[in-house]
Amino acid sequence: MSFEIRPDQLDTCIEFYELLGFRRVTAPEKLAHYVVWLERDGDQFHLLQLPETSHMNAGHAAVPLGDDYEATQTRLREAGHDVDDHEEYWGSPRSFARDPAGNLVELMKFPPPPQL
Repeated sequence: MSFEIRPDQLDTCIEFYELLGFRRVTAPEKLAHYVVWLERDGDQFHLLQLPETSHMNAGHAAVPLGDDYEATQTRLREAGHDVDDHEEYWGSPRSFARDPAGNLVELMKFPPPPQL
């Protein structure tokens, strides 16, 4: 997932995703001057540093957290982020939070089962 952010939002966005268990990894050299890559268990967020954002903040990323779900919610709330619980459509606890740039992130204990 890629999100557009202003350069002045970079540090607070990195801190937000670190609370979700992501860590900064090396972006390809040709992109590194404007993109920061964060990774957790093979999943990635790419933060595109742009002077002005062009999105409507309608889309969202989904992050399965497993046994760390409740602890992650607690870390986010203790750091001052709003975390809104939502209906369990497939039996998994779910909630939503926005990162400091306003991007919507769905937190879930486990993802929906595969559809064949």
